[in-house]
Amino acid sequence: MGPIPHLERLRRGDGYGGRGSASRTAPVQTQCMTYVINEPCIGLKDSSCVEVCPVDCIHPTPDEPDFGEHEQLYIDPEECIDCDACVEACPVDAITSEDQVPEEWQPFIEINAAYYRNRR
Repeated sequence: MGPIPHLERLRRGDGYGGRGSASRTAPVQTQCMTYVINEPCIGLKDSSCVEVCPVDCIHPTPDEPDFGEHEQLYIDPEECIDCDACVEACPVDAITSEDQVPEEWQPFIEINAAYYRNRR
């Protein structure tokens, strides 16, 4: 696997998609994530998971103006109800529970959390 653009921005403190920038001196705090959208979503952004989510916790949706600005979708850790519907709907198996994220995709836990931390 090559460089992960989200992780590179996180390391540089550049923020995500113009939503502000992370401080280079502030420690990054990872929020507990129920489910994480991982590397296979990059560039694909299949919205099957968005369509089945009963609480609309996956963003950006194709109807949102910033959909084109992001390389992947993200699950809101505060809104997710742990229903598993998105996992079953994803055609590329990009969604895993936080405790099942493979070692090579561990950075995606923070990438997903940071997207929502920077939106609030």
